[in-house]
Amino acid sequence: MTEHQTRTPHPRSRRGLPRLMPSDLRRSVIGAPMAGGPTTPELIAAVGEAGGLGMIGSGYLDAVGTRAAIARVREITDAPFGVNVFLVDRADSDAALAEVGGPEAVDRYAAAIGPVADRLGITLVEGPGFTDFDQAATLEALVVDPVAVVSFTFGIPGRDVVEALQEVGTAVVVTVAGVRDAHRAVEAGADWLSVQSSEAGGHRSTTTIGEAPDEITTVELVRAVRDALPEAQFVAAGGISTPEDVAAALEAGADGVQLGTVLLRTPEAGTGALHRAALADPRFIESRPTRCYTGRYARALVNGFVAGFDQVAPPAYPYLHVLTGPLRSAAAEAGDDDVPPLWAGSRWRAADAYANRSAVEVVAELWDRAAKPLPR
Repeated sequence: MTEHQTRTPHPRSRRGLPRLMPSDLRRSVIGAPMAGGPTTPELIAAVGEAGGLGMIGSGYLDAVGTRAAIARVREITDAPFGVNVFLVDRADSDAALAEVGGPEAVDRYAAAIGPVADRLGITLVEGPGFTDFDQAATLEALVVDPVAVVSFTFGIPGRDVVEALQEVGTAVVVTVAGVRDAHRAVEAGADWLSVQSSEAGGHRSTTTIGEAPDEITTVELVRAVRDALPEAQFVAAGGISTPEDVAAALEAGADGVQLGTVLLRTPEAGTGALHRAALADPRFIESRPTRCYTGRYARALVNGFVAGFDQVAPPAYPYLHVLTGPLRSAAAEAGDDDVPPLWAGSRWRAADAYANRSAVEVVAELWDRAAKPLPR
């Protein structure tokens, strides 16, 4: 336990229900809510069994799908777990798109990737529409049927949302990518934060779509947030793949860590065969933030699609997500790793040492070894 874990009083709802904090966990490790398949109920259960906190990645699920995922996790574990929700703002999406010419920018991008679609034998969606992934209904479901933690990505929830969840005993977590948003999240009433650096695989939780990615490391960002918010509890996310990474984040001031890429090759993860193989393939030598798949910056291995379209993709989330969905699925089915997103944090190579090991072992070893003196 770090000194920071003793500073914030334990929050309770108005009904006296305690809310789960990182310092309550036997091992202060969060399993990243990797939407789209990698974070399975089995992975969530394994992280919980290890004493951490597993998280459902409900980003691309509707309310019905989220409720089904919750029910399945409850069938296989008694450990606490959480749900992550994407906060998608129509006004922000349309403003970002307007800055690059409006819907025509999406049409131009569709034309640019058209040859890839033709090669895969699919037809791209014309004029992909907006979706917020059933956000309002999902939040309502989480109040009616509470879970231990609800975290938010891509935005900061309103105080009414925060208080409604806290009233039923749910801890509210906001994923932030900088000090300014960390302050805003605390002011909105968040119980704790997930502080996510540029090293994180997959989407970065910037609160505006057009925001360019910075290059701040996890340790640098943790130090900055700790200096700015000495009383707050938060976990560090981004490129954490070894006990040394965990120890560095804790030493910098984090109260725990969030693991993502290092869990992708565990047997409990639902990582697709193509993605799983790519993480071990020496042909891939770089991961970088790109918006070529969804219109939002997300860190992936650099394959042919990233190299070819990274510079021409407009900031058009979730429109590009809808547009490229069929193309991504077709490429994965065809076994073509030059096209689909191969999400990976900056230190995906360091995660090789934990490939094919149970998530229970990975969580336990990374946390326990970080708590002991490490060889220098």
